[in-house]
Amino acid sequence: MIIPLAQAERETCGGKAGTLGMLARAGFAVPDGFVVPFGVPLDVHGLVARRPAAEPGRSDAGVPLPTSLVDALARGLRALGDPPVAVRSSAAGEDTARASAAGQHESFLAVQGPDAVAHAVRTCWASLHSPRATAYRRGSAQDASDDGASMAVLVQRLVDADASGVLFAPAAPGGTTEIEASWGLGPSVVEGRVTPDSYRVRGDGAVELTVGRKGTRLDRRGPGVVATPVGADDRDRPVLDDATTRRLTHLGQRVVEALGGAQDVEWALAGETLWILQARPVTADLPSWSPAPAPPDQDPGNGVLTGIPGSRGAATGPARIVRDASDFSRVRPGDVLVCPFTDPAWTPLLHVAAGVVTETGGVLSHAAIVARERRIPAVLGVPGATTSIPDGGIVTVDGSSGTVTTGSSTSTSPAPPANT
Repeated sequence: MIIPLAQAERETCGGKAGTLGMLARAGFAVPDGFVVPFGVPLDVHGLVARRPAAEPGRSDAGVPLPTSLVDALARGLRALGDPPVAVRSSAAGEDTARASAAGQHESFLAVQGPDAVAHAVRTCWASLHSPRATAYRRGSAQDASDDGASMAVLVQRLVDADASGVLFAPAAPGGTTEIEASWGLGPSVVEGRVTPDSYRVRGDGAVELTVGRKGTRLDRRGPGVVATPVGADDRDRPVLDDATTRRLTHLGQRVVEALGGAQDVEWALAGETLWILQARPVTADLPSWSPAPAPPDQDPGNGVLTGIPGSRGAATGPARIVRDASDFSRVRPGDVLVCPFTDPAWTPLLHVAAGVVTETGGVLSHAAIVARERRIPAVLGVPGATTSIPDGGIVTVDGSSGTVTTGSSTSTSPAPPANT
């Protein structure tokens, strides 16, 4: 009913768990855990995510979990020592060379106890058929039919990270490694909730560092995680020293050697240990420039705002300020989406938006990855974008230069195809 993570294979446990199982067997530091594989007799179509279960052991729509599965979850947790765990999706079409499905399914951190884990497993299953996941499959290179969609669920010991982030490791030896890092747990970086530190490590070992605006951090506090402000000293201090940057670069090279092809690797640093939390093929190349920081004081009076180039190309259209889900219905085809950051639930908007502008986030965040897959120009980390850009005003977003120009009257130009 459950499979130890070290024995997980892609064919039975999905892309995320299968890859982590392979890396664990190869001796990489991967948090221990187990997988609920494909084929568990449960009607995932009947599940509804984000609704509390009526009672322990029952699904969000009243479909009972098999008693054998509930018992297996409890045994698996006891074998780990009943620690706080991460409960994460591992879908059949996730983490492939054609489509990342970055952020499209549910994940839960700092879950503890069999009942809470059972509820998280149910909700991960349900997220396979959520509006955002369905919209992503319909717009990607995957088979859009939900009939063939399958979900496994990964349960892993939670790493209480001092720092975490993402690295893009190149396929070719001597290529450039891109690293983004921030304090605390990884969602701050992957969900674009902060503008992280950016490290570009060239093949000769030279490092280009841009210190980001790391305003908050996520950490475990009991059952769940909390966001707290980052102190002024740490906000402007680089997260990684030179030695750790070199270790991460070497780790990325080792992952490429083990898996083949350029790799997108989520990592966490706890004490002296660098843990691998996820590895998947890079689905769309990064632009060939080095990310530049947005100036701390923008001058909207000159009509140009500057941020981080996130996805190549340029587009012009009416700016649509979106601060939360209540604004979704206001977005029309051809609008430029302007938002604090892009929650994964906003994926359906990327089917209609001509371009994306965010106030926080980095080039390796889920939003940037999906924008590159969609070939939508994106500029990230533009301070004050939602207040500086007038709603409905015409703007041009240039994802190659990292600029947003207000008051432009030029026609929309499509982004060039991304290399996949």
